[in-house]
Amino acid sequence: MVSCKDPRKDGRTINFPKQEIKVSNIPNKNNVWVFIMAGQSNMAGRGFVEPQDTISNKRILTINKKGELIYAKEPIHFYEPKMTGLDLGMSFSKSILEKVPDSISVLIIPTAVGGSSIEQWIKNSKHRNVELFKNFKNKVEMGTSYGMLRGILWHQGESNTIEDSLILNYDINLSKLFSKFRVVSGNKNLPIIVGELGSYSKNKENWEKLNSKISSYTKADINASVVKTSDLTDRGDMLHFDSKSIRVLGRRYAEEFLKLE
Repeated sequence: MVSCKDPRKDGRTINFPKQEIKVSNIPNKNNVWVFIMAGQSNMAGRGFVEPQDTISNKRILTINKKGELIYAKEPIHFYEPKMTGLDLGMSFSKSILEKVPDSISVLIIPTAVGGSSIEQWIKNSKHRNVELFKNFKNKVEMGTSYGMLRGILWHQGESNTIEDSLILNYDINLSKLFSKFRVVSGNKNLPIIVGELGSYSKNKENWEKLNSKISSYTKADINASVVKTSDLTDRGDMLHFDSKSIRVLGRRYAEEFLKLE
């Protein structure tokens, strides 16, 4: 009898790459655009990785858990090995490369950790064995040793929709955190792209309230932009974007970044 089991349920890692390829010919630092992915699970990646997501490109670089420079393949995040899946890193990077000179490479660096709140990022709390802000700072230092930091990709907020009090000051907390990010970067005008929460939640009212806070913040920050998500779909858990939506999300992050260039 042929099994009808969905490999997406029983084989989360079935298409994960079997090997890493280290970068032997590191590009000139002036030609490497560095981007940091930060936030919680929808940035860390929970989509199902398909073969198309594991095709590397000599102009898309990342790091492994040892901090070694490698050619990027999904999944890019590595902090939560029992949950990690497809994130938006590859689709974002591919979209950037379509619009920039052939001399440019992208270095996409993961720092997102599922379930983290914005308050934990601001306070440098240790969450799932990662000191959030310290790790971000370390990764910025690592990235800028190879290239020029061009932007931060932020997607977070699901953890802050649990109660109204955590939504109330979300825009203020975005300002606090992004100011800290920019101090670390040494660039007070560093572009930061912020993704909305999806529209598929069981807690739709609170998710919409938080999206309104994101909108308020990005309207006040000329170096920030928001990515719309109302037409995107979940993977069936009413919490995380599915693979198709994650790829679209990556392209939209790239489009918003290029508007700020």
